Amino acid sequence: MHAPYATIPEDSRGRLHAEGGSAHRSPFQRDRDRIIHCSAFRRLKHKTQVFVEYEGDYFRTRLTHSIEVAQVARTVSRTLGLNEDLAEAVALAHDLGHPPFGHTGEDALAEAMAPYGGFDHNAQALKIVTDLERHYAEWDGLNLTWETLEGIAKHNGPVTPLRGDGPVTGDLPFALAEYDARHDLELDSHASAEAQVAALADDIAYNNHDLHDGLRAGLFTVDDICDLPVVGRCFADVDRRWPGLDAERRQHEALRRVFGVMVEDVLEESARLLRAAAPGSAAEVRALGAPVIRFSPEMWTDLKVIRQFLFARMYRHWTVRRMRRKAARIVRELFEDFMADPGMLPEDWSEAALAARSDTLRARIVADYIAGMTDRFAIEEHRALRGEMKRG
Repeated sequence: MHAPYATIPEDSRGRLHAEGGSAHRSPFQRDRDRIIHCSAFRRLKHKTQVFVEYEGDYFRTRLTHSIEVAQVARTVSRTLGLNEDLAEAVALAHDLGHPPFGHTGEDALAEAMAPYGGFDHNAQALKIVTDLERHYAEWDGLNLTWETLEGIAKHNGPVTPLRGDGPVTGDLPFALAEYDARHDLELDSHASAEAQVAALADDIAYNNHDLHDGLRAGLFTVDDICDLPVVGRCFADVDRRWPGLDAERRQHEALRRVFGVMVEDVLEESARLLRAAAPGSAAEVRALGAPVIRFSPEMWTDLKVIRQFLFARMYRHWTVRRMRRKAARIVRELFEDFMADPGMLPEDWSEAALAARSDTLRARIVADYIAGMTDRFAIEEHRALRGEMKRG
């Protein structure tokens, strides 16, 4: 039973290209399935969060991260009476637009694209599902519902001239402006509660797995993180209940409690906000002017301390900084080479780039090609063009 403020499949605003319904799946279930089966989703297996893909089999990739985000989104949505399928679809799609090498690759591509309208991974995810996935007979893209597209575009909040999520062209990130011109996603309002759930599930997942991955990589120790809020309390709880527990089990038990604390906080705070606002429909959620799926102020303060620690000890660790520099160089030089000679692109891409009527259109084709690369493929392409990138 859905709550009054949930997004109801029968009330969907539909798809850009009209389709018949399914006898067995709701519109949002079909969206989820199309995302899972698309090429861009499979490529997430070889795209990284922090570490370059070849550095180890145990570190999270964009694919494992997306699966974890979807799991959290389903749990939170079910508990709050929201539509699990819509939340899951947005969660699974939220990282489709990331280029190789995580945020390092995005920063490098955004810098290269600055003269041509910039680059933003949320906007790129929208472009992938509305244009670049070209497998269906009747349309480009996946022809997802309006609600799923809205969630992909603005799960982090309204996208306006006053609040962009990356480099912009005019008022909006380029790909968002391009699609919004033909299919209004109402970018100046908040998204559905389900999309907001996907955004918070993303925060929960990466806060937790960055602690796991940083420990596994040896960038910091358990003793280091026991001084952090939330984390220290969870380790102390494990030590009280199981004194003398071996190190690996102790770490796992404590960090899964950190995960649980974050989820419970979102559930309690969001339930409180929903009771106070009492929205009677998904449309009323969008009209509230503020998100209703949130961490409590206390948890948000604690998470900022954790993120500051991770920034200093993980994202700016010398080994990560070295790899970030190499990764940024790969993206930058690939862009330079393909812009200088679009004929070096694969045939279907080179034809489009050579036919482009302006440098901006050509740059966007080059950026689309690079953004779709996995870490491994970007390294191979760079090696073919510029010589081998040595590891380490």
